[in-house]
Amino acid sequence: MESPVVLIGIGEMGGVFARGLLRSGHPVYPVTRGSDLAAIARQLPAPELVLVAVAENELPAVLENLPSAWFQRIGLLQNELLPADWRQYGISRPTVISVWFEKRTGQDVRVLLPSPVYGPAAELLRDSLNTLGIPVRLLTGKSELLFELVLKNVYIVTTNCAGLVTGGTVSELWANHRELAEGVTREVIRIQESLVGQSLPADALIEGMLRAFAGDPDHHCMGRSAPARLARALRQADDAGLEVPRLRQIAARQQQTEYSSQDIE
Repeated sequence: MESPVVLIGIGEMGGVFARGLLRSGHPVYPVTRGSDLAAIARQLPAPELVLVAVAENELPAVLENLPSAWFQRIGLLQNELLPADWRQYGISRPTVISVWFEKRTGQDVRVLLPSPVYGPAAELLRDSLNTLGIPVRLLTGKSELLFELVLKNVYIVTTNCAGLVTGGTVSELWANHRELAEGVTREVIRIQESLVGQSLPADALIEGMLRAFAGDPDHHCMGRSAPARLARALRQADDAGLEVPRLRQIAARQQQTEYSSQDIE
């Protein structure tokens, strides 16, 4: 039997990873909300991997309470993830996968692109997901990982924020609202540059985003988290002193729509 894996978070995404890990022969120890992480770490001080599969807004609370014995065994898969998000907790070398597949209740896994992964347990995650027919691409260095994390952020924030105006799918966004989409994208990239503290290849990121559009052209732009993503992007822009007129116009339009709805009620 292979070494055990601790899985923190047993939602739709956690369930996909659990199934792949089990198929590859690894016992999976699920950790649910309210579990005593310290007690579990005493029982399993050296698992092969501690994969944190909670939602992005729940990640800080998990990392704040993570036993130090697991710091070198951590795996992360959240959206809007950047190196500062784990370094602030003293985690220096996690395994990180940028997930380019989705799993919703009652639906099979839907793959947009091969998911890039980097870190000590990268091959473990690749082999496990491959048992489910989910393609994974191994990265060779931290600079590649940074690009892939930023690319996913650009895709998500752009489509969510622009989708608040356009609705529709990602292919419709680029075909029918390209000026808006590209303007929002370049503002999002500037915000990402401020967060990582370095310049980024904007054209390459846009090309990567368009590959993701082509991978699932019928993917809807706007999810439930879109308003929160817009608000977060504006806070980040404010913190960096950035002018982001497109995003501010979208926010003003959203506010006007909310006021109009209140008047109708």
